[in-house]
Amino acid sequence: MADLKERFPRSPELMSRHDSALLVVDVQTRLLEAMAPPPSLVWNIRRLIDGARALNVPVAATEQYPKGLGPTVPELAQRLDAIPSKLTFSCRECTGILDSFRDQGLYKILVVGIETHVCVQQTVLDLLAAGFRVFVAVDAVASRFPIDRDTAVRRMDSAGATLTTTEAALFEWCEVAGTPEFKRISQLVCERPPCEAD
Repeated sequence: MADLKERFPRSPELMSRHDSALLVVDVQTRLLEAMAPPPSLVWNIRRLIDGARALNVPVAATEQYPKGLGPTVPELAQRLDAIPSKLTFSCRECTGILDSFRDQGLYKILVVGIETHVCVQQTVLDLLAAGFRVFVAVDAVASRFPIDRDTAVRRMDSAGATLTTTEAALFEWCEVAGTPEFKRISQLVCERPPCEAD
């Protein structure tokens, strides 16, 4: 294995459990109620949190003005540590999170949450400006209107963020089969998705 790593090093385009973190942006009760997002949104974010925990990938989350927009949805909140609140749409206000990522040498950040064209997009652009390599799981972000979500995804892509999916991210973090962690990731990937609205 050592010879393989020397001859064919892993691409820097890939995330790994050693250089990445997951940032969950503002998945709050009242925001979700206003949006009517696809049922797969919280499901995908929950799978990413569970996968990150299984692989020791650091996870952080934020809440936008929780007094008005409510707390993080319970299914996710019970899996998260303390969640700082913010007033800026970007998560750059949450300096404790960003400093923690830097202190741990984590420069690849997978961003998920809502809304794609507001808090997610502004966070992604600020992270890029701060020197982070940013990934966006496109099946784990949502906006009220498709045009806002789609335009934000294109804008983040053109600004240098790397687009990915929940399943791709889980397998990138895992990297190899035949381990106890791989078994857990396989279970998450094999879960049946919630029914999408017609």
